[in-house]
Amino acid sequence: MSIPKDNSQLDNARRLRREMTPHERKLWYLFLRKYPVKIYKQRIIGSYIADFYCASAKLVIEVDGSQHYELQGMAHDTARSEFLADLGLEVLRFSNTDIDRDFDAVCAQIDLAIQKRQESPLSQLR
Repeated sequence: MSIPKDNSQLDNARRLRREMTPHERKLWYLFLRKYPVKIYKQRIIGSYIADFYCASAKLVIEVDGSQHYELQGMAHDTARSEFLADLGLEVLRFSNTDIDRDFDAVCAQIDLAIQKRQESPLSQLR
């Protein structure tokens, strides 16, 4: 299944790439940018923009600020996660606090998820 892309989001995705949050920037520059498997930042998937996306592992990585823990943000994230799951994508969510306090564990969890999803026979069928 190919990943749909709403090109009307292109300008917004470009802006978000230039204006990453400090926590997204930290994760990108200290870990994801040089990861041995290609990871995209601010990737359009459907009408959503994923913070980070690893196509080979079908993995979306989200870095959530405080707005994601408000009622409206949680409802939006639930709908978004369901949409992504329907495409066969797994979503990993980390809070800004996770990035600040346990960066090594966040990186280890991402690495493990990518390794598992690339080895999984199910990931090859999707």
